[in-house]
Amino acid sequence: MCLFAFGILYRICVIQFVEGQMWRDKAEAFTTKVEDMEAVRGNIFDANGALLATSLPYYEVAVDINAPTITEKLYKANRDSLALQLSSLFHDKGPREYLKLLNAARHENDRYVLLKRNVSYKDLQTLKTFPIFRKGKRGGLVTLQTNRRERPFQMLAGRTIGMSRAGVKPVGLEGAFDTVLMGVSGKRLMQKIAGDVWRPINDENEVEPKDGSDLYTTIDINIQDVAEQALLRSLIKNKAAFGCAILMEVKTGEIKAIANLTKNLSDTNTYNESLNYALGYPTEPGSTFKLASMLATIDEYNISLEEKIQVGNGACIYYDRPMKDAHPPESPVISVQRAFETSSNVGISKIVTKYFAKNPKGFISKLNSFHLNEKLGLSIPGEGVPRIKQVKDKDWYGTSLPWISIGYESLVTPLQTLTLYNAVANNGRMVKPRFVKEIKRNGNTIRKFETEVIDEKIAKDATIAKVKQLMEGVVKNGSGKGLNITAFKVGGKTGTAQIAKNGDYKKGGTTYQGSFVGYFPADNPLYTCIVIINSPSKGNYYGGLVAAPVFKEIAEKVYSNSVDFLKPVNSKSTLLTKVPEVITTKPSEISSMANYLEIPNSIIDTEGYSHRNKKDTTKITMSAVNLEQQLKRGVMPDLSGLSAKDALFLLENKGVYVKIQGFGIVKKQSIEAGQKFNKGNKITLTLS
Repeated sequence: MCLFAFGILYRICVIQFVEGQMWRDKAEAFTTKVEDMEAVRGNIFDANGALLATSLPYYEVAVDINAPTITEKLYKANRDSLALQLSSLFHDKGPREYLKLLNAARHENDRYVLLKRNVSYKDLQTLKTFPIFRKGKRGGLVTLQTNRRERPFQMLAGRTIGMSRAGVKPVGLEGAFDTVLMGVSGKRLMQKIAGDVWRPINDENEVEPKDGSDLYTTIDINIQDVAEQALLRSLIKNKAAFGCAILMEVKTGEIKAIANLTKNLSDTNTYNESLNYALGYPTEPGSTFKLASMLATIDEYNISLEEKIQVGNGACIYYDRPMKDAHPPESPVISVQRAFETSSNVGISKIVTKYFAKNPKGFISKLNSFHLNEKLGLSIPGEGVPRIKQVKDKDWYGTSLPWISIGYESLVTPLQTLTLYNAVANNGRMVKPRFVKEIKRNGNTIRKFETEVIDEKIAKDATIAKVKQLMEGVVKNGSGKGLNITAFKVGGKTGTAQIAKNGDYKKGGTTYQGSFVGYFPADNPLYTCIVIINSPSKGNYYGGLVAAPVFKEIAEKVYSNSVDFLKPVNSKSTLLTKVPEVITTKPSEISSMANYLEIPNSIIDTEGYSHRNKKDTTKITMSAVNLEQQLKRGVMPDLSGLSAKDALFLLENKGVYVKIQGFGIVKKQSIEAGQKFNKGNKITLTLS
């Protein structure tokens, strides 16, 4: 018995003095824990500083109405007004309900009562001014911060920006730069209280989180909007399955706009950004690949664009496989130039087979030298894998050479095709497409992204000059003739590809993909653009009919709104014999110009527009004109004298579809001043 008692005594001593700290730590672990506090994720901006994605703080707000500092006297004196103000702020319960909640918590000695989730920072600051809560640390207010990702422009460039949310791997730029954007988590000590509820022990975090860095992209949100709207209209008009449009800056490779729209399965009349087809969807490109074929042939053999080709009636047979043109040729014998302009399958394939039939490996080698068989190595994950069929491949056939030459039996993404065209526009210098300009932290640049060169020269200067002539001929005289724009010249190529369903091209198993890719202005290319329309189902499927109009709309609007296209003018008033003609414009703009040129002016300072009184040619006198008010009433105002930029802004904000002809200022309008109009109406503005 004594031995048993001694054993118990010994065990007590061991627990108290030897294992005591261990058991105390374990007990503590059940009531306290250290919790990670999410850092505020960095912002994503467009090229001009517009906010594309940001993290806004939201708060879970609770009250410890039984905190030792809240005396009974303090509580009774302020409970009614606190309940009233909570009701007024949140609008979810009446004052009586809030009072009942507070009284019950007070009576039951509840130390943690949840008031509201997802409270904004602004509302939190208001809460801190309420009775009792305004005492700060002693006021019983308990907050837990969470961050919610917001996109001010909603789904514009949604797939490129990507997303970041708990439990899901980030995609797009959010995913590519996740570690840069996420920052460093902080630490907060939490305590378990009655009801299995965890609450912060202290008002401040034990370790403050460090916010993430900011990402500055190459995307121009205004151009992005133009591209998406133009693409959407074509998809709806042609009842297509999906499409994409990309605009790239020639010299730098900066992507200014990238739109990917897919028909919703639940509502076939609407489209959204669900997949990034532009960089992740390799397909047989069809006729846009003919540029690569001509580039290879001309560079290797220096052929003349006037060389003649026998195309007959627009049909031929390679071994037992027939090939035909989409349209009958204008003549049985045509030139290389004309074969390209009219997108003759027979013509292009015969040119390639004439020079490479005995050396198909040489042709493929030239295509490989254009880097068409390589991934671009983009900063955004999910790039599709291209494939240029090689002579050594098991599926190489005697018919492979002619079919590859017209854009089949190979796979490339739209962005890879655009990169090749961009290299031609850039006089042979191939640059990598770029989505990010720089990374900043607290306003300081920590990393800059420069233009990366893939290949300094993909072909000889003479070759580049010839293929540019080919592409400009397509728009001037060929399948892209509808793209003739009066303000500037365009070079490019149409494409119409059969897309096999279930691995075959038999009738009923084939759909089509229409495309257009090119550059503008042709005499000094600043931008390249590609448009893809997949599976149009309203009869039209040729690239020149479904894709080229989208290219044209994008090009015209970029041209009309870009300072890059403006020509320098003499700036001093001494060079002027009279003041420049001004009809209708923004008063602030004309005032700045007049003051700089030292021209006498009398301009009414309004927020809208002003109209010129032209009685005196030695000074500028402007009177107010309410264009916005007229538009608001559904009446078309006199737009004469407005710049294309101002006219587009006013009309498109009212839902009017605008077509621009020419360049300069508005001289004529198809809907006359004073006429009624409706949202969705079309107006043609003639500029000069």
